Amino acid sequence: MHAWIPGRRGAEPIVMAEVDRPRPSPDEVVVSVEAYSINRGETFLLEAPPPAWRPGKDVAGTVVRAAVDGGPEVGRRVVAHPEQGGWAQEVAVPVGKVAVLPDTVTTTTAAALPLAGLTALRMIRALGPLAGRRILLTGASGGVGHYFTELAAGQGALVTAVVSTPQRGRRLIERGATELVDDVEKAEGSFDVVAESVGGSTFPAAFSRLHPRGLFLWFGQASRTPPTMDFFDWRGGASATLRKFSYVDSDIPDGEDLATLVRLVAAGRLHAEIGRVESWRKTPELVRALVAREIRGNAVLTVD
Repeated sequence: MHAWIPGRRGAEPIVMAEVDRPRPSPDEVVVSVEAYSINRGETFLLEAPPPAWRPGKDVAGTVVRAAVDGGPEVGRRVVAHPEQGGWAQEVAVPVGKVAVLPDTVTTTTAAALPLAGLTALRMIRALGPLAGRRILLTGASGGVGHYFTELAAGQGALVTAVVSTPQRGRRLIERGATELVDDVEKAEGSFDVVAESVGGSTFPAAFSRLHPRGLFLWFGQASRTPPTMDFFDWRGGASATLRKFSYVDSDIPDGEDLATLVRLVAAGRLHAEIGRVESWRKTPELVRALVAREIRGNAVLTVD
């Protein structure tokens, strides 16, 4: 079968290659991939890929081989979150990382759900009750930001979204954001929660906007620049809680949370923000566009 694999350093970031078909373990299904989404973290890994690693964590398609230990039957449409290898015609996925799709949710929409949706859902869960709380969200124009904004606003939170340009943030207002700003310094007042994913100078600037006993949720470093904090700078969260967040640290299996996301989408309570949909033959082009921050929300590729 065909799959995208990391290219050689200095050349294309990925190349199409012939690889072996999946050899599933008893607890894995084999999914015929119909669409997949690209995540920024995968684009970073392509720069120095681990041995034997292949990209692809967000996929949707049809089960072509059922697991010995149960799970969806052959022919069922599913969304899945494999550890790797999803940018391919087929991928093996543990049944605990798969959720069945209803007819009302397309594979294109479903492919944009796993990593971004799981991150947003678990961030919401980590924050507790949100009604009436003010939240400052940096790096808000990506897939996580759109899902998080809609979920938080749906619980009554007041979300101020930080985006680079109004164009990149226009859908966030539709999803329930109270305010858009293009710089953390322009956000007015203090915030009960800061959700920060940029790093660098944005990190201390966002911390300075935190309520003295607020919660600072650090969930990424998209700038790839480590932040520097001055302990004696008492602006903002003077005695705040700083929590480093990882979406993989969850007591709820991926499959169960994927099923929750699918139900929310089917009910019209959660919407995927898909910036581009292209044939998987254009994957290298979209990888470059995503790195250059030319895509709002998710980039989805369809396997033809």
